[in-house]
Amino acid sequence: MTQPAPCYHCGEPVPSGSSWCSIILSEQRAMCCPGCQAVADAIVAGGLESYYTHRTENSANPEALPRALQDELEMLDRSDVQQRYVRSEGDHQQIELLIEGISCAACGWLIEKRLAQMPGVIEATLNLGNNRLNLSWGAADTRLSALLGEIKRIGYAAHPYEPDKASEQIARENRQYLRRLGLAGLMFMQVMMATMALWDGFNQDLTQEMAVTLRWAALLMTTPVVLYSCAPFFRGGWRDLKNRRLSMDVSVSMAIGSAYGAGIWATLTNSGEIYFDSVTMFAFFLLAGRYLERRARQRTVESTAKLVNLLPPSTIRVDAQGQPQRIMLDDVRPGDLLEIKPGESIPADGIITRGVSSIDESALSGEYLPLAKQIGDQVTAGTLNVEGPLQIRVNAVGTETRLSAIVRLLERAQADKPRLAQLADQVAQYFLITVLLAIVLVGSAWWWLVNGETAFWIIIAMLVATCPCALSLATPTALTTATGSLQKLGLLITRGHVLEGLNKIDTVILDKTGTLTEGRMTLERILPFPGHDGEQALLQARMIESRSEHPIARAFGRSAAQADSVTSHPGLGLEGLCNDQLLRIGKPGYVAELGSWSAPAVPDEPGQWLLLGDAQGPIAWFVLNDRLRTDAGQLIRQLRDRGLRVVLLSGDHAPVVERMAHNLGIEEAIGNATPADKLAFVQQLQDQGAQVLMLGDGVNDVPVLASANISVAMGEASDLAKTSADAVLLSSHLQVLSDTFTVARRTRRIMIQNLFWAGAYNAGILPLAALGLVSPALAAAGMSASSLLVVLNALRLSRLPRSTRRPSSKPLQEQFA
Repeated sequence: MTQPAPCYHCGEPVPSGSSWCSIILSEQRAMCCPGCQAVADAIVAGGLESYYTHRTENSANPEALPRALQDELEMLDRSDVQQRYVRSEGDHQQIELLIEGISCAACGWLIEKRLAQMPGVIEATLNLGNNRLNLSWGAADTRLSALLGEIKRIGYAAHPYEPDKASEQIARENRQYLRRLGLAGLMFMQVMMATMALWDGFNQDLTQEMAVTLRWAALLMTTPVVLYSCAPFFRGGWRDLKNRRLSMDVSVSMAIGSAYGAGIWATLTNSGEIYFDSVTMFAFFLLAGRYLERRARQRTVESTAKLVNLLPPSTIRVDAQGQPQRIMLDDVRPGDLLEIKPGESIPADGIITRGVSSIDESALSGEYLPLAKQIGDQVTAGTLNVEGPLQIRVNAVGTETRLSAIVRLLERAQADKPRLAQLADQVAQYFLITVLLAIVLVGSAWWWLVNGETAFWIIIAMLVATCPCALSLATPTALTTATGSLQKLGLLITRGHVLEGLNKIDTVILDKTGTLTEGRMTLERILPFPGHDGEQALLQARMIESRSEHPIARAFGRSAAQADSVTSHPGLGLEGLCNDQLLRIGKPGYVAELGSWSAPAVPDEPGQWLLLGDAQGPIAWFVLNDRLRTDAGQLIRQLRDRGLRVVLLSGDHAPVVERMAHNLGIEEAIGNATPADKLAFVQQLQDQGAQVLMLGDGVNDVPVLASANISVAMGEASDLAKTSADAVLLSSHLQVLSDTFTVARRTRRIMIQNLFWAGAYNAGILPLAALGLVSPALAAAGMSASSLLVVLNALRLSRLPRSTRRPSSKPLQEQFA
């Protein structure tokens, strides 16, 4: 069987019988679709067909690129919108664009050449490293939408680049770090060459004047390194001393300052050794180590910043007349009706009012499969509409959205310090005090027994070698990495003590409704009484329940025809008029009060039984049940395999709770428990010395969640911004809880490894430096290597094995049936 010919533009197979083609480089070339043909014709018409001779990879298929709507492009011509993206200098305007679809350097050449041919374009420069295009044009000669449209016409998508403030600040700090590091590296090499000529081992016949000149040259080149490159160390050291706290910046500042001061004295008096080469070497190694540490830790912090970028810059609002209008995200308000097309991100929290689709929530909850959604379901800002068009009614925007709450809680957890991290900080301070005392004693001994110059070198080496950088980084880096990794799996840690405390847990208490079950009632069966029709009974029940917002009402579905005069009797049921017939649905005794008949006995079968009846008698039984989560049994087995005591604690009927516990293999089960009963049970266990973890839905379990040693709330049923839990399970997979115990154990092991290495290194290097076996240069290299090793070890927590989960095989239509 012959393989189909590839498309000359994008390389995709050309369908059999295709008639799409273009004349390129004097030959007819086959195309796979009209999009590729149109792009190829535009390139040839612009006189840029030599692009095809220079490219190293096939172009992107224009059909696969994001489709920018013409009204969205024209919206960027508005002055109020351009204030966010466009910089104006007189009649000239400038914008930075992010280009999608670039595959090789020839793509950059093509975009730049085509835009240069456009009227009014002053400059178009594309950075292939980050795919950003700097575009300058005359506002009087052309419009921005025309330039973006031309980029789209030749097969690429362009969007205004707008980094979030956190990323912009990180980038600015990184540039500043690189400048400090670059200056230190450059001056280190120059100072080394100047001072080498002064070493006795070179035996160079230098005149006195040349030696003095080299001393002053080394001083002049070292000064910017000390004053600029090392400025953060001095600021940090002075800040800590004012706060009566010793830190690694204190020891670093003392080492650099004393060596620099000794070098100035030697230069001014023209006597003794200068130490400028050691100063610049130490500064360079220390800055290099800190920069690498910063970049390593930044990988985890960036995962939080990326959540902010999930929101689209604009969306479509439907006005009162039903007319769609594209607006900026900042203009969205609660109550607005938004239209979300397939492939678009949802800009705000809301409720679906029209449409059926699947929503990809993987970026927030770790759910790697899209979730089916229908009318009445909640959707979250930052998630992706996958299948069908939707209309949503906005109920939260900006900082009130679930996405913003997740970001705030994640940042709070990363800022919290557990006991082990606080202990490491305290140890670092006591270690510094001990080292400074040892330096005074050792320096004094060398001064009296040998000479002052040797003593000075010993003091510098000890200060550099024992800088507790690795000790201070041992726990924060591991905790930040583990917290970010768990967020990707679907568990949002909101308190810093969770990862440490999980290693002490010996008892796990589980709620039933909304935790082990999905918390959504489903209608399983209809049992009509003799003389009545099940379909007619369901229609009547649906008409009454459509007037209710109770979770049970959703099990019956919605009806276009609704009952009149519906009255709710909490805890009993509903009453309403269906086609002039007075009906009740709910508990048997309540329904029987409508007539003079006796209430039938509830069948002895699992489920929640509701009775429908009128004044003449009962009409039908409805059996509702709460579906068990598919991985509940697996979670129980894994918890028991870890040696944990598992208890099912629920307010549901005791027989139902005991039956579920038996099916799941839970040996202890307590039913009919009120919130006060649950709280008393947890406190009783804690009085007996138990370390308790509570997993609940966060609705009526707030007291017991607050009392447990570690509490985990189901994110589906709780307000993330107000949760009192220590962690929130964003994913619907209970398996994540078992994964969390694994991560907690690995985190503690890595933290102990880091602390052991940092302590062993500092304890081992101190006597070597005191004996004069370690030079300041070697001490600087060892200190930087030690810090980097600690960071790299902590980053192993970012590579977590993901548990295998069984996806649902039901199609979207069956899920809504």
